[in-house]
Amino acid sequence: MTPGENTDRPVQHVAIIMDGNGRWAQQRGRPRAFGHSQGVEAVREAVRAAGELEIKYLTLFGFSTENWRRPPHEVDALFDLMKRFVDADLEKLHEEGVKIRIAGRREGLDRDLVGIIERAERRTAGNSSRCLTIAFNYGGRDEIVRAARRLAREIAEGQLDPESVDEETFAGFLDTAEIPDPDLVIRTSGEHRTSNFLIWQAAYAELVFLDVLWPDFSARHFASALDQYAARKRRFGGVNAA
Repeated sequence: MTPGENTDRPVQHVAIIMDGNGRWAQQRGRPRAFGHSQGVEAVREAVRAAGELEIKYLTLFGFSTENWRRPPHEVDALFDLMKRFVDADLEKLHEEGVKIRIAGRREGLDRDLVGIIERAERRTAGNSSRCLTIAFNYGGRDEIVRAARRLAREIAEGQLDPESVDEETFAGFLDTAEIPDPDLVIRTSGEHRTSNFLIWQAAYAELVFLDVLWPDFSARHFASALDQYAARKRRFGGVNAA
């Protein structure tokens, strides 16, 4: 299958809401943290599949600003898995030319995790083969508020004329600056909502909801989502050509 076949342009950017780790574990009588651990293997599978399917930009929703409401031991487990994933996979991704970016608020994260994030970004900064963005401690509304604060600060300091601000200018203050908007957003687990994920960037993205729980996500599911995307006509507010 050719990504983006039967559409006006090929798929550049796929974003995934990785949902269902806890339910997957509970179905097996295991703690939720076990589901998150297995979910890391699905992350690796998704990254591999994106490369094989020639997806240049992949964004994964790893931890939301709302996830702080979960039990402390589960939050700690998610943080630990993030550290382990970056530590274990950084050099391999670097060798493959993958640029790693982390979107989200860094305040509140422990110093070790911030250090690992910054090391991964520095190590892969010059890569251009593909781009992997991990949204961690991320919320779409929080991102927009933080961007608005930075924008307001530059206006207050006289660095920016408020009359010159347009959508492109504002997008440059978001965590995803320099990354194209997602063409396709996939959510696993059968839930039909976007949960405060890339709410600015995904304004015209196609949405695909899969019934598979995240630890069971495979290259086959990735390809199936792209098939659904390929069958759609993207109009961006316009109409189909006659």
